[in-house]
Amino acid sequence: MDLGKLALLSFGGGLTSAALAGAGLLLAEAVLTARRGFLPAETAPVQDGAVGDGSLPELRLALLGDAMAAGVGVMRSNDTVGRQVAQRLARAGYRVQLSTVAVAGSRTADLGPQVSRALLRSPNIAIVLVGAGDATHGSRLESVRGNLGDAVARMRAAHVPVVVGCCPDLGAAPCFPQPLRSVVGWRGMQVAAAEMSATELAGGLPVDLAAATGGIFRADRGTFSEDGFHPSPDGYRLWAEALLPSTLNAAQAHATL
Repeated sequence: MDLGKLALLSFGGGLTSAALAGAGLLLAEAVLTARRGFLPAETAPVQDGAVGDGSLPELRLALLGDAMAAGVGVMRSNDTVGRQVAQRLARAGYRVQLSTVAVAGSRTADLGPQVSRALLRSPNIAIVLVGAGDATHGSRLESVRGNLGDAVARMRAAHVPVVVGCCPDLGAAPCFPQPLRSVVGWRGMQVAAAEMSATELAGGLPVDLAAATGGIFRADRGTFSEDGFHPSPDGYRLWAEALLPSTLNAAQAHATL
């Protein structure tokens, strides 16, 4: 089965049970080939630290998730999504202490240890960016819902408001040739929907990054870094702006605790 047939069958629901294993292997091999050109984890800049005037109320912000939470794709700390969110919170009247526990390559199944590390630092709010790896590795949607729901529930049990940036629009990523791009994009939509429902059920605040920013990523190649998968400074800026309203709500919710 070639990728063109796989794309058509995936969208049309025509994959038989006998063909699923072969189709899954084909998709995995194609994705792996594309991933070989991705920027390595060690290129992510350090983004932890204080942002904002020292006289403002302190807000401890934890950032969990995958390579995109870690900042792969940019060279400067201030261009990462974490720093860009922190800068906007500082302008809203907070001194933000940003702490990143995200690990490149993580999927929802890897969030448990990150939650443990984050809670050791007593965050006031948390942002989770994860899902792209689940989409490209074919994680079961039931597992995505369960793993993310557990992570959000653990932080909510510790009275930490949680904002989850759900899987972005992978169908915009130029690193994937067509029709693979369409298949991966379709799978990303499934993962994002699972994340949205799991986050809401666990008491978190979901942000649909694909709906909020996917159109711009599709129209502007400059929103991607050189590997065509991770965001550029402009791409992370779009995500920061999409995350900000819910993050401000989370900050206000913390202030009322």
